Amino acid sequence: MQSLFHLAYHVTDLDEARRFYGGVLGCREGRSTDTWVDFDFFGHQISLHLGQPFAVANTGKVGNHMVPMPHLGVILLKPDWMALAERLKAANTRFVLEPQVRFEGEPGEQWTMFFHDPSGNPIEVKGFASWEAVYEH
Repeated sequence: MQSLFHLAYHVTDLDEARRFYGGVLGCREGRSTDTWVDFDFFGHQISLHLGQPFAVANTGKVGNHMVPMPHLGVILLKPDWMALAERLKAANTRFVLEPQVRFEGEPGEQWTMFFHDPSGNPIEVKGFASWEAVYEH
């Protein structure tokens, strides 16, 4: 069975969302109306609708850091993760959790970063050396 993941959530400004998701993150825009826009979010579909974003709180404990919950995210291979981290830095993105490696030298070693979109929706991007490493424990 093959599938794509779909997630729909609110943003406060579609033009800002287009600049961020399309311009900064490099996501290809799909269909849209005057109240929503679809993006190819790294191979999955997100639908951004005008409205009040979901409430978040820093209640997720990751190592010694508290991170926003709930959040959405994507997993990339390390070279793509590194390239995206550089694009985000070049765009002066304010990070909740700066790009960094965790579990270094252990099973599940990963690179991670947390940031918000312009509407305040939290996003985590993880990077792994291989797809097989994603579920190592």
